[in-house]
Amino acid sequence: MAAAALQRGLCFRSDPGMAGGMENRSRKRQVLSFFLCLCVSLGACETIRYSMPEEKKSGSLVANIAKDLKLDVGKLSGRSARLISKSSKQYFKLNASSGDVIIKEKIDREDLCGQRDPCFLQFEIVLENPLQLYRMEVQIDDVNDNNPKFSKNEFVFKIPELLPVNSRFPLERAQDPDIGTNGIQSYAISSNEHFSLDVLSQEDGSKYAELVLEKQLDREEQAQLMLILTAADGGLPQRTGTARVRVNVLDSNDNFPQFSQSVYKVQLMENSPKGTLVTKVEASDLDQGSNAEITYSFGQVPDKVLKLFQLNPFTGEITVLDIIDFEDAAMYEIEIQVMDGGGFTSHCKVLVEIKDMNDNAPEVTLTSLTSTIPEDSSPETVVALFSVSDRDSGDNGRTLCSIQDNVPFALKSTLKNYYELVTQKPLDREKVPEYNITITATDRGTPRLTSVSVIRVQLSDINDNPPVFNESSYVMYLKENNPPGLLIGTVRAADLDTEQNAKVTYSALPGNIGDLPFSSSISINSENGKVYALQSLDYEQRRDFQVTVRAADGGSPSLSSEVIVRVVIIDENDNAPFILYPLQNSSAPASDLVPRSAEAGYLVTKVVAVDGDSGQNSWLSYKLLKATDPSLFAVGLQTGEVKTSRPITSPDSVKQKLIVLVKDNGEPARSTTSTLNVLLVDGFSDAYMQLLDVPQEEEQQDTLTLYLVISLSFISFLFLVSVVTIVTIRLYKTRQCRDQYVPSSRNFYSDRNFPTNPAETSGTGTLPQSYCYEVCLTTGSGTSEFKFLRPLVPSLRADPVAAGGSIFDSQINSQLKEEKESGRVSVSEDSIPRSSGEGCIVNKMIEINENCGQNGWLSYQ
Repeated sequence: MAAAALQRGLCFRSDPGMAGGMENRSRKRQVLSFFLCLCVSLGACETIRYSMPEEKKSGSLVANIAKDLKLDVGKLSGRSARLISKSSKQYFKLNASSGDVIIKEKIDREDLCGQRDPCFLQFEIVLENPLQLYRMEVQIDDVNDNNPKFSKNEFVFKIPELLPVNSRFPLERAQDPDIGTNGIQSYAISSNEHFSLDVLSQEDGSKYAELVLEKQLDREEQAQLMLILTAADGGLPQRTGTARVRVNVLDSNDNFPQFSQSVYKVQLMENSPKGTLVTKVEASDLDQGSNAEITYSFGQVPDKVLKLFQLNPFTGEITVLDIIDFEDAAMYEIEIQVMDGGGFTSHCKVLVEIKDMNDNAPEVTLTSLTSTIPEDSSPETVVALFSVSDRDSGDNGRTLCSIQDNVPFALKSTLKNYYELVTQKPLDREKVPEYNITITATDRGTPRLTSVSVIRVQLSDINDNPPVFNESSYVMYLKENNPPGLLIGTVRAADLDTEQNAKVTYSALPGNIGDLPFSSSISINSENGKVYALQSLDYEQRRDFQVTVRAADGGSPSLSSEVIVRVVIIDENDNAPFILYPLQNSSAPASDLVPRSAEAGYLVTKVVAVDGDSGQNSWLSYKLLKATDPSLFAVGLQTGEVKTSRPITSPDSVKQKLIVLVKDNGEPARSTTSTLNVLLVDGFSDAYMQLLDVPQEEEQQDTLTLYLVISLSFISFLFLVSVVTIVTIRLYKTRQCRDQYVPSSRNFYSDRNFPTNPAETSGTGTLPQSYCYEVCLTTGSGTSEFKFLRPLVPSLRADPVAAGGSIFDSQINSQLKEEKESGRVSVSEDSIPRSSGEGCIVNKMIEINENCGQNGWLSYQ
């Protein structure tokens, strides 16, 4: 049943009892009541109401919010529970450890609210983590602690005799600060025969009394009457107040002053300037003389009316005396009394309605603020809680609240006049580190009034940005043969985050340079990104390499990025040229054979060298540094070819020694030398002969060279013997031509197996037939190539079988004629017996080519 009543918004009260007004029971604990309203649409409590009597002692218990809100007492202090009051005085305080709301200062309802009923004190209970707000109202119940009181101890009435019966004379109301039943409920007059008391009620429910003449007065019988007026309230126990009423009976004044209206209703704009005319009351008296002279005065009015309004006693004009504020009172009831010269009085009422003017700007009251929030806060995160109020009424008191459009925040209405400032869009501290949010509160009055409040919200950094290198890749250059510890370059990465999240640490990812890991050759300073070479590097071993560098920040979790660093090694001229040919590692230099018949430009040999450096450091040039006869040989500057510069003459020494300088183009230049031994021979057979006429200085050369020449000659001799043997065997088989042998300088052979057309041979080599040559192999030949002398006899075509007799004769005669005329060949005739068979050798042509290798192989047609 209780839950159902709560959902219907019912109130549960515990009657404090009648003993609340009795002093002998003041020490007893009073029972408090609360009113709990559930707002189903918001899903949370809008207002929790309590009630308590005034004048309770400081420290008295008001309520236990932990119990009423069904919260764990231990969580109140953990959630930073606090009590916020809007009143100027703090009447309540919260004990966060127990959840009790107790009285901090004694409450006097009359001082707090005056005649306003009901009287409420409002405060909020704010809980955080999560943020919750509970609105509380405490109704202060009146206690009958004030006696009714008249403004004067004695009131004097001058009433003429012969006044008609039932004439009425208003009496001043007694004042009782208490309200309701504790206020004035009745008036009484002491017993007499002339007057009775009529108690009436005003529009606001307050009671006042009027004297009613029951019997005409007779001055001759009684000139003065003394009455006791008693005002009583409705409290328990009842309290009363008294005043004397003295009635002086006057001589006859037949007419009373009369107002043109019994009630004057006027409207007055608040903040009207001083002297503004409110209204004018008018009264008239039909008497003449002094009895017709009337004066105006305020009747029974509160002191505040006397401060705000001024009455002209002669004209009846009511003007503004001080600033009138609608927010203080919306209506003033002024009683005006008019008195004639005879002492007769009449009364009227002036009801002044104060019209509201939009003179109060809205007020923004900040209840809770989280000044720093993380940049990754999710949408709908509550940043601040505040309320907006306006003291004006109607449209003048209705407010609108807004913030600027260019911020990722929004306002969300919660309870009445309460707003939450929440995040609406993702936040990024790196773009905007803080926001100054301008809250603009505007009312709907005319003209509209606006108030502005600025909330500063800072964003705390979250590690959401990885370090970014200032270049997509790095290329660093390092000269070879560098000293260890040399600075190569610097990589730099920047992190948009702050503090620890922006602290960048550099490291190299694992990898190898050749067979060695990066860590043995390259080092990276983890703090500043400087790259150092730990050891000396050689361009000839590795020309460049790549290292992957990682930059990681100090956030949690750490973010990182990587970049490729390419280290290019710059070549230095640290390698001298190296001679590949001729080899220089033997104890005896190699010897090259040159026939004495060689003409100028004859290629003796070629010095081949390489340089381990690159670029211009590897450009080589050759120069004849020293020679036995410098005029005989020349060396190609770029090719290294050693050639004869003139024909060889008989005085030239048989053994020539050449020193060739090979130099690179580096700075400084490096060079090396190659020593060549050249033998001048008459023919290849001379190479195997004992050298004659050798100068004495040449005989003192190293004996090893002589041994090599002798060995080469021996091998060549064996080769010639083999050739001769083969030829001899072949001649022996040519039986058909043996008897026809003619002694001559040429040899004739007849072999039936000898093909007449070279095209008919089926050899697998590069030559169509097998021939014997006289060759000579030098001691310095490392490539096993043969060198042949230039041809002694030019070759001619001879193919009578293929061409036919007549055709062959004409062709050969024509060819021989041309050769003879040009002087390039000498022609001799050979005779062949008619009985010669197929395969008979007519003649053998021997031609020697000066080229080497395959270039020296010859074929005949």
